[in-house]
Amino acid sequence: MAEETVFGKIVKGEIQVEFLAETERVVAFADMHPQAQVHILVIPKTTAYANVTELAAGDPQLLAEMVAVAKQLAAEHADGDYRLIFNNGAAAGQTVFHVHAHVLAGDLAERRMVG
Repeated sequence: MAEETVFGKIVKGEIQVEFLAETERVVAFADMHPQAQVHILVIPKTTAYANVTELAAGDPQLLAEMVAVAKQLAAEHADGDYRLIFNNGAAAGQTVFHVHAHVLAGDLAERRMVG
């Protein structure tokens, strides 16, 4: 990734957030602007991938780990029912170009996902 992002700063510890889950390669934390009762972001610690398409091509095992962490968090915070959203590109609402998944559960009002 060419540009540093807010998620890169979180991974480096420059911005403090409370991790809801952490593995060797993935972290998860509550979204600062939630779009549902439960809105958790799952991001890889690497900054090598801007979007899910790049991640799937470059490291499918890391993508699978992100999905596994999302499933675990949904079990803990939403009785296992959840939506998993990856915005891929600016026209699709992606505003932070560090691949990330939105875990949404609870009140899922019709809202446009950005991030």
